Amino acid sequence: MRISECDVLIVPGLHNSDEEHWQSRWESRLVSASRVVQENWARPDPDAWAAVLRERVAAATRPVVLVAHSLGVLTVARAAPTLPAGKVIGAFLVAVPDPEMTESQPPAVALFAPVPTDPLPFPSLLVASRNDVHCSFERAQAIALDWGAALVDAGESGHINALSGHGPWPEGLMRLGHFLGRLG
Repeated sequence: MRISECDVLIVPGLHNSDEEHWQSRWESRLVSASRVVQENWARPDPDAWAAVLRERVAAATRPVVLVAHSLGVLTVARAAPTLPAGKVIGAFLVAVPDPEMTESQPPAVALFAPVPTDPLPFPSLLVASRNDVHCSFERAQAIALDWGAALVDAGESGHINALSGHGPWPEGLMRLGHFLGRLG
């Protein structure tokens, strides 16, 4: 599958992804990419965020690939069982937060607890860092196992955002390309 053959839905996390974030850069570079815009980025409502994602997937005219970061990853997992069957062909998931790890999370993240444990109904790849303050690598491994997602060890990469030095993140874009290539 080529990027130009699918609708790439960018699913940001808490507070959206600013212009320096890799998601924003990819959105501006990938002709088939568009952002899933939430009504309130600062006060997320898990059900409302999942509903917006569901609407965007339903409106897509081509196969959908989800590209989610942080709280966007949990939004994908929450929405997955209710997404239109067969429309999502894959999910590229980056830096899942652990909403049960409350000591290092913004309070809004706890609203997404518990983390869904059912397998995702589409191929997925979860990129996790070994020093992400929002989720231990061991917890990310367990989440990937529950979801049936392939796990990519990103080493010590922080939260894989602009603050951790992942503005353009070319390695991630290459990984997305490889993932799409396996989809078909």
